[in-house]
Amino acid sequence: MNLKEVKGVTFVDGGVCASKGFRANGIQCGLAHKPLTSTEENSAVANNALPTKKKNDIALIVADKECTAAAVYTTNKVKGAPVLVTKEHIKNGTARAVIVNSVNANTCNADGVEKAEKMCSLVAEETGIDVNDVIVASTGVIGQVLPIEPIANGMKELAEGLTYDSNSRAVEAIMTTDTQVKEVAVKFELGGKTCTMGGMLKGSGMIHPNMATTLTFITTDVDISAELLQRALSDVVKVTLNRVSVDGDTSTNDMVCVLANGTAENTPVTKENDDFENFVNALYAVMMNLARKMARDGEGATKLIECICSGADTEKTAETVAKSVITSSLFKAAMFGEDANWGRILCAVGYADADFDINKVDVSIGSEKGTVDVCRNGAGVEFSEEKAKEILGEEEIIINISIGNGKGKAVAWGCDLTYDYVKINGDYRS
Repeated sequence: MNLKEVKGVTFVDGGVCASKGFRANGIQCGLAHKPLTSTEENSAVANNALPTKKKNDIALIVADKECTAAAVYTTNKVKGAPVLVTKEHIKNGTARAVIVNSVNANTCNADGVEKAEKMCSLVAEETGIDVNDVIVASTGVIGQVLPIEPIANGMKELAEGLTYDSNSRAVEAIMTTDTQVKEVAVKFELGGKTCTMGGMLKGSGMIHPNMATTLTFITTDVDISAELLQRALSDVVKVTLNRVSVDGDTSTNDMVCVLANGTAENTPVTKENDDFENFVNALYAVMMNLARKMARDGEGATKLIECICSGADTEKTAETVAKSVITSSLFKAAMFGEDANWGRILCAVGYADADFDINKVDVSIGSEKGTVDVCRNGAGVEFSEEKAKEILGEEEIIINISIGNGKGKAVAWGCDLTYDYVKINGDYRS
């Protein structure tokens, strides 16, 4: 999948280690709940998937110095214990480390907070970092008690293995049903200083645009105040991670956090000026591309669907319409079948909770193979079914919807709905 260009930034390698002053590591500490049979392992290897019994399951990110920090969390009323602990730890706007495990979400457990706090204290003991400067996160099965012993036994190896280029080991450790690695890094300029930002994300199922739909960790060497870092993150989340949907379910453990260590030596960003706008632009480039990667790797998905709505009276109206389309199960199933059943698009547009004239709606479908108009002024038009089939055979599909002459525009991302989605979630625990 190609990264989507954003003016003013250059893509680089390195993920969360791309920025100066950040080390990472990931190991297999033994949290995996199901060893694979030899047949399953051979199948996983053949399909370029990561065998569960060999996959890293715990990651650590550590900054060389204290960072300003910001985070946004799930809006689900049921919140994982790590979310509660992290909220408390970074309420002062600073942090220095992230500890995160996969396999077990540490959610709905009586001892959840105790276990999350223990993970932070284990990091503090091995690194010398203040326990209150540790962000903690977990992902995996909900409602199962998190065994702390494997984490405690692996912490020394995890900390001692920290390096400035081990981003790949860290990102592997946060994958659950993910089949593709999701990391992005960029370089950009602030006041003549070259700055870097990189991030990693896990997210494949239980994804719906209601903050934050994922676990996302971003590091940057920019010097920026905690207040403006939080403002930038909160704003960019709304137009990136909050516009992705895979299955309509909002996770209990969603979290996105940013650490900024200031080693780029730029003039500190303390007010909303050009430097702040450039920082927001870089953050958008990272998070938008991570969001696209997440949509493409939705559980069982074969296609990334990008829905662009324009001509609305407001951006909010356009967003509502675009989200309505990418969350439609019937539409998603049609995309899997490569069926240009545009009536399903118009149906989803029509039940969107927004005001517009349905008689002014135009729809086209496109990909690298071209574009065909399928609807004008709310009614179907003739088009080549053969050409449409060719267009929908591509990995990335674009749905363009115009609903009038307004200036409001928004984009949302989703994926097709396949047989494998049910198969994956039918035996998620077993």
